[in-house]
Amino acid sequence: MQRTATLLGAAVTLTLASVFAFAQPAADAGAPAPTASAAVASASAASSAATAVPPTSSVAPSTSAPAPPAPAPTASAPAVDGPTYAVRLRDLESRVDELKEQIRRSHTRLAILSDTIMSGGVAGSRSEIQLVNEMSGAFRLIKALFIVDGAVQYNTGDESGAMADKKEIAIFNGAINPGDHTISVVLNFQGHGFGLFTYLRGYKFEVKSSHSFTALEGKNVLITAVAHEKGGVTTPLEQRPSIEWREKVSALTPAQVGKGTTPPQLGAQK
Repeated sequence: MQRTATLLGAAVTLTLASVFAFAQPAADAGAPAPTASAAVASASAASSAATAVPPTSSVAPSTSAPAPPAPAPTASAPAVDGPTYAVRLRDLESRVDELKEQIRRSHTRLAILSDTIMSGGVAGSRSEIQLVNEMSGAFRLIKALFIVDGAVQYNTGDESGAMADKKEIAIFNGAINPGDHTISVVLNFQGHGFGLFTYLRGYKFEVKSSHSFTALEGKNVLITAVAHEKGGVTTPLEQRPSIEWREKVSALTPAQVGKGTTPPQLGAQK
């Protein structure tokens, strides 16, 4: 194919040379006509130019490995703000307190079971609950509410003054299941005064309190809620009513063992 292209190029060159020679004007008639050898030389030069192959630049193939894909961004954990941290901390503290209470109750049950096994029998347990009123004449008791293990055991109201005249009021006296129990109390007082202190009659006061205790097998526990005035003469009247709890544990007497309850038996074992 290369040789054919060379021959074609030479033929084209000769043809152009012939045309050029015959196309010269008459004024140039005196000039010598190009010879055949000159035409051949021109054709050879054209042929050499046509066959010249430009140098090719060699490009070395790339040997570098393709870059690995960039790792996908991972979502970072959201930051915890102050209020959220405080709420979680309080929740954790509450759970720890509940766990401690469960452990304490388990120890109590274990102690009760151990005492029962060592005694060789079941004697049961009893409880006495009473209210002692040590308030001054400026406060007249008009209502008392006692709730034991979620059940109302005493709920009496009297504004005639008969309740205020009693210094001790029996709330409960009977058998109780061994274990933990809770007492909640609400007392209402009416202000009472004479002469310059008649303004006290327009005042009403309410005091609330709770107490937890453990009933042991073969024991009698006496719980006393004492209504008294705290502070002194400079203490505001509304801050004086208060309840103090007293507890006394003693062994059951033979007369108490197996004795019925009045009122009905309190709470289930926890």
